[in-house]
Amino acid sequence: MSDTQKYVGAVENAVKILRRLTQTDEPAGVATLARETGLNVSTAFNILKTLVKEGLVVFDEQTKTYEIGAGILELAAPMLGRNPVDMIRPVITEVSHHHKVLVALWNLTPTGRIVLSDRIVPPNVVHADMRAGARLPDLVGAVGRCVAAQRGYDRDTLQQAYEALRWQNPPGFEAYWADVQKARIDGYAFDFGNLFKGLSMAAVVVRDLQDVPRLGLSAISISGQKEPADLHEAALALQQAASFIEINVFGRRDAPVDQARDAG
Repeated sequence: MSDTQKYVGAVENAVKILRRLTQTDEPAGVATLARETGLNVSTAFNILKTLVKEGLVVFDEQTKTYEIGAGILELAAPMLGRNPVDMIRPVITEVSHHHKVLVALWNLTPTGRIVLSDRIVPPNVVHADMRAGARLPDLVGAVGRCVAAQRGYDRDTLQQAYEALRWQNPPGFEAYWADVQKARIDGYAFDFGNLFKGLSMAAVVVRDLQDVPRLGLSAISISGQKEPADLHEAALALQQAASFIEINVFGRRDAPVDQARDAG
C-alpha cells in the first residue's frame, strides 16, 4: 500500500469509535471514548451524534452513555452467510502484496495436522509455492512453534512430541524450545530453513473464543530474499491480520483492535 495514499480522517475516527464500542458489553461516555480512541472530546461527540442519527450507535439519555446499535447488523448482514475464507482472503492478500511474501492460510485439524486451505502469491516476486491441501504435523515450522506456544506444553511433553517430527534441517530441541518460549511472549515465530531448506517463514496462529488455535498464517520467502528485519515486519502484519480474523470471524473481544489494513 502506498505511503502517499490519502484517507478521510473523519471516517477513520468514526471506525475507531465503532471498534471500541464492539469490544465491550459496557456502554461508555463520550469522555471515555475520546480518551480510549485518542480523539478530542468535541470530535468524538460530533461523530457519536452522527452515528446515533444513522442507527449505528445508541445513546442512553439517563446515563449519558453510548453503545453499539442494531443498525450495525444492516451493514453486517451480507457477510453472515459467506465462507470465512472469503472474508480472510482480502486481509492476507494485503499482507502478501505489501510485504512481497507468499502468505499461506492453514487449518488446524483435531488429528494433529495443519492443512493448507489457501495461499496468496505476491505479484512479480520469485517465490516458492505450495499446493492447496498440503498437510504437515501441527508442531513443525513457524506455525508449529506458535501452536506449541499457545497450547502451553511443558518441556518434557514437547520434547517427546519433537522427537517424532521430521524436518529437512532439524533445529535441535533446545533451539526449538527457546523459539517456542519466545513465541509465547511475542505472539509470532520464525523458521529459517529448518522445515524446508531454502525457505524462511514467519507465522502466527488465530484463536477461537475458547482460546484454541484454529488457523495458522505464515509468510514464506526464499532464504536470502528478505532481510530479517523485513520478515519481522511481515510477522507483525500477520499478527494484526490474526487479530482482525479473531474479532471478525471468531468473535473474540480481547484481541487487539489494530487491524490488518493498518499494517506496514
